[in-house]
Amino acid sequence: MKVLILNGSPRADGNTSVAVAELEKTFAIEGIETETIRIGSMNIRGCIACGSCGEKGRCVFDDAVNEIAAKFEQADGLIVATPVYYASANATLIACLDRLFYSSHFDKSMKVGASVAVARRGGCSATYDELNKYFALSSMPIATSQYWNCVHGRQKGEAEKDLEGLQTMRVLARNMSFLIKSIALGKEKFGMPETEEHVWTHYISE
Repeated sequence: MKVLILNGSPRADGNTSVAVAELEKTFAIEGIETETIRIGSMNIRGCIACGSCGEKGRCVFDDAVNEIAAKFEQADGLIVATPVYYASANATLIACLDRLFYSSHFDKSMKVGASVAVARRGGCSATYDELNKYFALSSMPIATSQYWNCVHGRQKGEAEKDLEGLQTMRVLARNMSFLIKSIALGKEKFGMPETEEHVWTHYISE
């Protein structure tokens, strides 16, 4: 069982990495493999709504997004972690997620998702909500913790002093591990939920 972690921070050893490291350690104890990709400093452009992915099944821009999509398809869970900028996630991460979720056509249902926001002080809850929407529209159960998944710190390494935030990360990893294992058992015993062809209802029609 494997969890893919996307670190949206442009800083290699910033406070977001402190939060991610706590997750990685706990997942290892739970017997869950992790792979972390730091995308915050990558050159990832936004979606241009060209529609090519509808035919190709992958984004027309052949960059890290397509590589991440292949890893995401094989993973049992996805965590997206980000520093907070103006009560929002890092723009590179958002560009990646927009293209990742829109251009990849594999079934994401029952993969477990979670988001983590890291800030000096405010904006975490808005960012947390923003990132969870990617999971919610993909039939992905969302893992939670004892508090909103956030860690606080401004200067490099300050997040290590946020003991509640680090505990929140450990609880998140344990809860997510439980969900992943439980879903695997559920699939084995009961199979996947029944699916229907998606009905698209637009607000304006002729």
